[in-house]
Amino acid sequence: MKEELFVVYSTIKVLRIMLQIKTPKTGRSRREVQKRAPKLVESGKKTLILHGTKTSDVLNVILSDIYHLKKGESIKYSRKNDSIRPFESGGETSLEFFSLKTDCSLFVFGSHSKKRPNNLVIGRTYDHHIYDLVELGVENFKSMESFSYGRKLAPQIGSKPLFAFIGEGFESVEELKHLKEVLLDLFRGEVVLNLNIAGVDRVYVCTALSSNKVLFTHCALRLKKSGTVVPRMELVEVGPSMDLLVRRHRLPDESLRKESMKKAHELTKKKEKNVSRDSIQGKIGKIYMPDQQVGEKVLPNKAKGVKRERREAKMKGEAKKQKQDS
Repeated sequence: MKEELFVVYSTIKVLRIMLQIKTPKTGRSRREVQKRAPKLVESGKKTLILHGTKTSDVLNVILSDIYHLKKGESIKYSRKNDSIRPFESGGETSLEFFSLKTDCSLFVFGSHSKKRPNNLVIGRTYDHHIYDLVELGVENFKSMESFSYGRKLAPQIGSKPLFAFIGEGFESVEELKHLKEVLLDLFRGEVVLNLNIAGVDRVYVCTALSSNKVLFTHCALRLKKSGTVVPRMELVEVGPSMDLLVRRHRLPDESLRKESMKKAHELTKKKEKNVSRDSIQGKIGKIYMPDQQVGEKVLPNKAKGVKRERREAKMKGEAKKQKQDS
């Protein structure tokens, strides 16, 4: 009986500790809480890079290259994680915990096994819960170190990339459409309204080889003289380069998708009546005026113009009489 009471008392104590709301006491902790608080315009998404129970040398280089490409916007853990299995029920608990701890909404998880060699799982989270997943197999990998290029062509921190998706599969095949969304979210960085063309110095080229295979390459943009105002552009492959084989993917639930797509009332623009926008003419407005019924309106008999004509004719007649009398 005493043991049962002790167990009940301990569980109640644990629940009280869990439900206790801790307020930040220092300035640093207050600033951290404010950074993680919901905002009308969210900042750039951070990426969490994790290792599985077993990883190959190829996967280690891939994860290092991804971390290098997203430097400043990613967090990399080097320890092995035995309990992370994103596609299994209960295997995403520790993954969601790491997402909450690091405040990352994107993650890249690498694992290697006999059944799925060089396995790469890219996923997104919403409210620090798994939103969607894409599992990829890596083939024909070439690292960034295997390419030789000048320092000027190296990707700079803060620069924005271009994306080129080649192939009809990105518009018709469900797996490739989902992969396109995830890759755009992973590598695009922070969303900006204004962009300097000098900051666009690289391009990601994704070519659909089949319904489940994509060639992924990373190229730098080299500007050369063309004799005109517009410079001539050349693509220089700087790596990484690899074939991505789509193995499994999991789309979000429809209710979760609708909840994640909601916008705050402050950001929604009020509809303007009788106003339309055109890409060429810009803003176009319509003005509605009542019928003025000009034909039925009665004009006055003595108009100013008529009086003036009569006065001039009278003056001319008087001048003629004076000449005749003289």
